[in-house]
Amino acid sequence: LDYASVKQHCPSMIYGEITGYGKKGPWSPMPGQDLLVQSLSGLAWLNGNQNQPPTPMGLSVADLFAGQHLAQGILAALIKRASCGEGSYVHVSMLESVMDMQFEVFTTYLNDGGQSPERSAVNNANGYINAPYGIYQTLDGYLAIAMVPVPVLGKLISCDSLIGYTDSETWCTRRDEIKSLLADHLKTRTTEYWLSKLEPADVWCADVYTWDKLFKTDGFKELDMLQTVRTPGGTEFATTRCPITIDREHYKSAKAAPAIGQHNNQYIYYKENQHGTDYLF
Repeated sequence: LDYASVKQHCPSMIYGEITGYGKKGPWSPMPGQDLLVQSLSGLAWLNGNQNQPPTPMGLSVADLFAGQHLAQGILAALIKRASCGEGSYVHVSMLESVMDMQFEVFTTYLNDGGQSPERSAVNNANGYINAPYGIYQTLDGYLAIAMVPVPVLGKLISCDSLIGYTDSETWCTRRDEIKSLLADHLKTRTTEYWLSKLEPADVWCADVYTWDKLFKTDGFKELDMLQTVRTPGGTEFATTRCPITIDREHYKSAKAAPAIGQHNNQYIYYKENQHGTDYLF
């Protein structure tokens, strides 16, 4: 069932395929497994602090992004077929998808003299973004702070040691020094206290939730994100719904993914009355 054979019988067929590292080259026979792809792509050197070993992401991001890219390619091929009647061969590799996922930092690397991203030794969150960007421990939890001028942040949280960093260059060159001062200061008060100071000033900041805490929030409840799915064997389990809303409608389905081989001997015969064309699915 390779594409060339299928195309002979059905030129309008849209054929999709995912590989680990492409169809050609020395890596093509290698196993396309998520952790291995993350490791080869450089992604593991973006996570964790500078003094820590390479750290993979806690999600199967190579699998997820490759699947999304394949779906996007198939949708593009459907539009092509609708306009000219021709099929397409859509191919995605996991490595290409992970490189695309890193496009922001990778583009900086390519256009900044090949300077590799340097993980901060203190509360790292992005190898190229200046202080104070990161997640910090508070008296009772954690606080995420994104981009904000360091002296402005210092005044808002009454941290005098930060107010003197008026030269924005130092937010990069003395990043770890600044983040260390901030980290020590934020430990003295609760997350809620710091949010009460920063949010009214329109500083980009947030609590750092566990799933238990997230599920109890009104913001999460408003999304109506959960659904119940039933397997062919009758087991029920909760999971997330389709994240896309169309015409204000959330799409849910109780139908689970099929078991291996479930449909091998099941055929649905459909007669299209309007055109008199038979389809076999």
